[in-house]
Amino acid sequence: MGDYLLVSLDAACPPEHVDFVSLQASAETAGMTVSSLSPRTWLAVATHDRPATVSAGAWTLIGEILNRDAAPVRRVDEADPHLYEKKLLARFWGRYIGVRLDPAGCVAAVLRDPSGGLDCVGWTDGPMTVVSSFCPDWLVRRVRREWRIDVGRVEAALHDPYSTAGSLLLEGPTAILPGTMQVFRDAGTVALWRPDWIARNARAVPDAVAAVAVRRAVDETVGGLARRPGVIACEVSGGLDSSIVAATLAKTARDRVGLWLNAWGPDATGDERPWVEALALSLDIPATSVPRSTGHVTIDLLEGMPQGFRPALAALDGLHDADWADRFRAAGVDRVLTGKGGDTLFVQPADVGVFVDLWQARGWRAIFSPDLVRLARWNERSVWTLIAQARHKHWRPDAIDAPNALLNPRQHATLNRHPWLEDIGDLGPSKRRQILGLVQGLGLHGPSLQTQAVAVIHPLLSQPVVEACLALPTPQLTLGRRDRALARLAFGDRLPQAIASRRSKGEMTAFYGRMIADGLDVLRPWLIEGRLASMGLIDQQGAEALLTRESLAWRGGYVDIMVTAAIEGWVRAWEDRLQGGGRVAPSISGGG
Repeated sequence: MGDYLLVSLDAACPPEHVDFVSLQASAETAGMTVSSLSPRTWLAVATHDRPATVSAGAWTLIGEILNRDAAPVRRVDEADPHLYEKKLLARFWGRYIGVRLDPAGCVAAVLRDPSGGLDCVGWTDGPMTVVSSFCPDWLVRRVRREWRIDVGRVEAALHDPYSTAGSLLLEGPTAILPGTMQVFRDAGTVALWRPDWIARNARAVPDAVAAVAVRRAVDETVGGLARRPGVIACEVSGGLDSSIVAATLAKTARDRVGLWLNAWGPDATGDERPWVEALALSLDIPATSVPRSTGHVTIDLLEGMPQGFRPALAALDGLHDADWADRFRAAGVDRVLTGKGGDTLFVQPADVGVFVDLWQARGWRAIFSPDLVRLARWNERSVWTLIAQARHKHWRPDAIDAPNALLNPRQHATLNRHPWLEDIGDLGPSKRRQILGLVQGLGLHGPSLQTQAVAVIHPLLSQPVVEACLALPTPQLTLGRRDRALARLAFGDRLPQAIASRRSKGEMTAFYGRMIADGLDVLRPWLIEGRLASMGLIDQQGAEALLTRESLAWRGGYVDIMVTAAIEGWVRAWEDRLQGGGRVAPSISGGG
């Protein structure tokens, strides 16, 4: 299922209510397929086929819904008033929403699957309740007088881009988070699934058993996704994670793959063709390697980023995004599978934080673990350094609010941190970083030119894989000796030895550095004279100093620059839309 729009009319109004009927007509005119869930509720989807549905008690699940091969065994409270919904989320996975109607046929509640593969935003429009994954201009025009850009949330997003996966930067609509149920009558929100609930019960098992659990989860996910209709493309970067997905796909659905695609960078550090060739030879697949699209940052590029409910942080490299969207269309692809998310779930890096997790679980007994010596050797530290850092808590993972030299200090009280990052201080630092990576991964589901062409799926961020990895301690995921060691053990027999044991990763820093440096004549006014600057959020003097070739060569900051530029683009686009311009309406998603 691509983008969707769910509309429900209040029971006090007749089904022939003019706004209810006219909004359905607008959806049909836009090319959406409309289905009736009741005389008072209809669903429109951005595909020619009606969406798949599964009835589960009072709930109707809509979208891509797959049964778990084996639902995870968890402690349950039989008195929990939401026990049924929690069991439902344990039984099914995929990209879907759940809808529960009241006796009058009105929407009583909506839930969003834990993976976050489909966005879910709700609001009221007169007598109607609206839930949608996207916001085309014809829909925004109905509500723009009631919506506002929240400057405090925009500032929070600039300082903490992870927060954009949670609350919206708009006043008016409400984001329904993954694994959450929204009850509309009393506007109540109920968390049904959180990653820290699973992480707190992480238990070590024999390494062979853990490897089988991870392998089964990946097989279940890739196999389930491969059974969906349509032609598949697979992204093959040459790295471990994408190779695991490719190897599993070649094993389960080789005949469904129409394109195995790699993009190589112009620098030696970004050219992974030797690894891709080794993988292609091992798997006997026809991998296609193409040069990564190059060019300059232009106004058209910045304004062309698809701007949905959230900033387009999944489309920061607009040239590559456009190039691959065109290639997928030309190849007749319906969905593309990536290896993104593996670093997070399989745990990279295997740094001091992994030993701190072990110390937090075992205390002084951790000094007798062979992991201590192996992690010390891997990190080129002494064992005494690791013990001291664990004992005195001197080590911390990278800060969530990493300083962005373009910004002024915070002026607003709004923190707007993603709820998954709240109340997790009892977990070890590597487990917390794993959850932080999951929050970052939610942004990968955001709008891009590729998602307008095909469904972009990240199997390693699917619920079965997420739960399998969260349920294992980080020392076991690294086998106490190196990054992603358990994944290497689990899939070593499917991969060429060169990839299974690979230490390096592809690096595109120099490529993006040149692209940004060559686009400074556009980026400087875009940021220094833009809307964020007028809001007082940009340090204009600091930006003047940073946005020079000399500073970029010395200090870097490429990610901060592009993220800030993307949020600037989002603010400009939404100001225009809310004032009636509507020049950046995203296309209806073609992803299946």
